[in-house]
Amino acid sequence: MRVFLAGHNGMVGSSVLNLLKESSGFEVLTANRAELDLTNQDEVKRYFLKMQPDYVVIAAARVGGINANNTYPAEFIYENLMIECNLIHQAFLSGVKRLLFLGSSCLYPKFCDQPMKEEMLLSGRLEETNEPYAIAKIAGIKLCESYNRQFNTDFRSLMPTNLYGENDNFNLEDSHVIPALLKQFHKAKLNEKDSVSVWGDGKPLREFLHVNDLADACLFILNLARDKYDAITDQQLSHLNVGSGEEISIKNLSEIIAKTVNFKGDINFDISKPTGTPRKLLDSSKIKGLGWSPKISLKDGLENTYDWFKNNHKDD
Repeated sequence: MRVFLAGHNGMVGSSVLNLLKESSGFEVLTANRAELDLTNQDEVKRYFLKMQPDYVVIAAARVGGINANNTYPAEFIYENLMIECNLIHQAFLSGVKRLLFLGSSCLYPKFCDQPMKEEMLLSGRLEETNEPYAIAKIAGIKLCESYNRQFNTDFRSLMPTNLYGENDNFNLEDSHVIPALLKQFHKAKLNEKDSVSVWGDGKPLREFLHVNDLADACLFILNLARDKYDAITDQQLSHLNVGSGEEISIKNLSEIIAKTVNFKGDINFDISKPTGTPRKLLDSSKIKGLGWSPKISLKDGLENTYDWFKNNHKDD
C-alpha cells in the first residue's frame, strides 16, 4: 500500500513516519513544503495524480499554544481549513482507499462534562483562545463524515489529547505547555535563576500522551478492518478519542518537569496570564475497547523528551 503522509516533518508526522517505515506492507510517500504547498488546491491535485496513494494520513496542520492561537487566529483557521479541504477532497477524487484525519481534543466545548466522550462534540461553546483552530478541526471531521455518507468512502478521524515528545516545538512564542516548561526550566537551570514564572494559576487539569503512543494508535486504526471501525462509530459521529486516561494539574506538571530538569528554584504562577480550559480529559474507552492502549508513562516520556531536547537544541 502506498501511504501519503502529510506533515511528515512535524512532531506527530515524524513519529508516524518512523513507525510506518518499520511496518511491512507500506510504501511511504512524503513531500516537504518546498515540494508541495498543501494549501494550494492545484498542487495537491497534481501530486495525487502523479503519486496515486492508496492511503492518506493527515498529520499536517498549523499548530501552537495559547499565545500563538491568540496572536494568529486568522492563519490558524485559514491554513488548517485549506489543508484538510484540499487533501480530503482530492483523496476522494483519486479513489483513495482509506484516509486518517488527526484532530485535537481542543475541539470539545470549554465547560464539557468530564471525561469528554465523542458524543459531546458540538454540545457547547469552545474555549476562546483556540476557537479558530478548533473550528477548523471540527470541519475536518465533518468533511470526512460527509464524504463517507455521500460516497461511501472510508475516511476516519482520531482526536488525540495533549501531545508531547521528540521533535516537539520548543519555541517559547508558540509552543505547547510541556516543551515550553521544559525549555524554561532548562534555561533557568543553566542561567542559575532563582525562579521560573508559569502562566496561569496552575489549577487546570490536563491529560498528556506521548507522540509515539499516538503513532501506534494511528497505525492500529489504519490497519483496522472497516466493519470493526464502523461498529463503534456512527455516520455523523465517526471520530475516536485517543488519550492516556490520566490527568495532572499544571502545578504538579511544573513540579515534575522541574525535577526532570533538575531545577531547584521556586515556581511562581502568573495569574495575569491566560489559564485556559479548566479541565481536559478524554474518554478513550472506544479505541481501548478495540484493543489499543498507551504504553509510555508521563515520567518516562518527559525524561525521553528532555534528553531529545538537550541533544537537538544545544544552542538553547
